[in-house]
Amino acid sequence: MTATSVFTLGELAARLGARLVGGEEHCEISGLASLDQAGPGTLSHLSSVAFAASLETTRAGAVLLREGDAACCPVPALVVDDPYLAFARASQLFERVPPIDAGPQGVHPDAVIGADVVRGVDCQIGPQVVIGDGTRLGDRVRLHPHVSLGSGCVVGDDVELHPNAVIGARVRIGARSVIHPGAVIGAEGFGFAPDAQGRLERIAQLGSVVIGSDVSVGANSTVDRGALEDTVIGEGVKIDNQVQIGHNCHIGDHSVICGCSGLVGSTRLGRHCVLGGGVGIGGDGPITLCDGVTISGMTHVSQSISEPGVYSGGVLHGPTRQWKRNALRFTRIDELFRRVARLERRS
Repeated sequence: MTATSVFTLGELAARLGARLVGGEEHCEISGLASLDQAGPGTLSHLSSVAFAASLETTRAGAVLLREGDAACCPVPALVVDDPYLAFARASQLFERVPPIDAGPQGVHPDAVIGADVVRGVDCQIGPQVVIGDGTRLGDRVRLHPHVSLGSGCVVGDDVELHPNAVIGARVRIGARSVIHPGAVIGAEGFGFAPDAQGRLERIAQLGSVVIGSDVSVGANSTVDRGALEDTVIGEGVKIDNQVQIGHNCHIGDHSVICGCSGLVGSTRLGRHCVLGGGVGIGGDGPITLCDGVTISGMTHVSQSISEPGVYSGGVLHGPTRQWKRNALRFTRIDELFRRVARLERRS
């Protein structure tokens, strides 16, 4: 449970666009909890039928739920169209935002600020932060300890960079975006050309990275800068932890990339796409996914997808001995296909 602020049920109903059923508007809520752990004074939610049994015995101060579940709720209900979305918004109301040790002037004395850096109002710059020459910070930017910002960066209003985030030169980050600990934005893309002896010659990566507004980049994820043009992360994109996005990729607005996924350079992802955990995208040429494509976890995408929908791949697990037998048979598929084709021609 979290507890940072106190709201009455009437205030929560107004802020969340909910209708209060079976409760008094003046009753106070001071935190969030799951249905089975909630007690008086805490707010819970019912977003899935899988947790319906817990609703019957909950002791929550109130529950966010749909109209059809209100009659079964033994405690006050806040009726909304989408309980999970309402819960997400409620969680922001109760979030504890840790202070940054930035000193009375908003800049810790151990921070290193380059020449011609422009800072907006109410910025907080923590200890050991390094900001390169000519970088511009918008209003209310929060830079946690050990953040590194290269030269010529542009950081929008209300951006938060968590500890040890590294931002390369000339990267642009849109308003309200969050870069989580250890993420690296704008590192050199992976580009090499072999010479006649097979030695690899480095290709200088001359572009940078452009990140839209309301983007989240997870811990230890990496977004490489472009070789010639910029790598682009669209508006509202959410990137999980330990994701690799290669140089010159273009991620469409409001797409989601789950943990441990990897995108080879020049991949283009449409709007409102979802990549499950461990998805790999890479093939013989640049790959494009149209808008509205969902790729299930651990799938390898080697060709472009032009129709929206849900796509899956991979081999399901099974007992090891059985899996090995099937794997050996898999290597003979081409031979078996040819035999069937010959038999069909004879018939």
